[in-house]
Amino acid sequence: MLTASSAKIWLYLGIADMRKQFDGLAALVNNQLQMQAQLGDWFVFVNRKRTMIKVLYYHQGGYCLWSKRLERGTFGKVVGHGHKIGLNTAQLQCLIDGIYWQKDRQNKRLK
Repeated sequence: MLTASSAKIWLYLGIADMRKQFDGLAALVNNQLQMQAQLGDWFVFVNRKRTMIKVLYYHQGGYCLWSKRLERGTFGKVVGHGHKIGLNTAQLQCLIDGIYWQKDRQNKRLK
């Protein structure tokens, strides 16, 4: 499980190009979200098919990038207004595990 400690977690509600790495995602944070990626907050990105997720954060002088790609199933679609929505660690873990916290159903995952 990821632990963000006291950092805020932001889910980008737009569609992210998963070919982007550290610098591309940091530029997306700076330009689209009007935030500074190097302040320690966590930024979560999901691709169009909702099969891949990336988490970008800045820690001890450098960017960290965590990613997960699903072989089957999809990540849940989160509903919100604007370009971003704030998450807590439980909501981030639910997103990663395929659990909808906004609705009463679970995302289909085949094992």
